[in-house]
Parts: sequence; C-alpha cells; structure tokens
Amino acid sequence: MANVLDITDKLKFEESPKLVVKGKEIRVKDDAPTMLRVMALIGADPKPTDIVAAYEEIFDEQARKVIEELRINFRGLVVLIQSAIELVVGTPS
Repeated sequence: MANVLDITDKLKFEESPKLVVKGKEIRVKDDAPTMLRVMALIGADPKPTDIVAAYEEIFDEQARKVIEELRINFRGLVVLIQSAIELVVGTPS
C-alpha cells in the first residue's frame, strides 16, 4: 500500500490578498497557477506585452476597473504589479 500524507492543514484557502490605493481595495489573484504564469512572464527584462499579460493575470476584471478609475500612470502600474507579486510571494518591498 502506498504512503499517504495529508497536508491540508499546511495549506491556506482564505480570501485572496488585497492592495489598497487611495482607500480603494484591489483584489490580487494569488492562486498557484496564476502566479506561475506571472513568474514566467516577468523575467529580468520584461517587454511591455509581458507587463500587460501579467496585469491581466494578477487582477480580475473588477480589480482592473478599480485600477482604471484611479488613472495611475504607467510607472505606477508597474509598481502596482510588483507590489501585488511581493504581496503574494511574501518578499518585502
């Protein structure tokens, strides 16, 4: 008979994390498949198309609407994406 190890208690299934910008909460998709796709996109020198793809992966449609309403500039968008990744991965900003 094969060994079985139940790791359910070691995993987290709570609500996704959120960033707050100007008092608005922005949900960050933190599921493993999404983050693996994002990590594959964001390498040492991501192209603008990679940044757009990462943005669409990390933020669902509702979150993107909030971000668009904030009217942040491109540099701010890059900071937002980096902060979302840091929030999920757990690296300090």
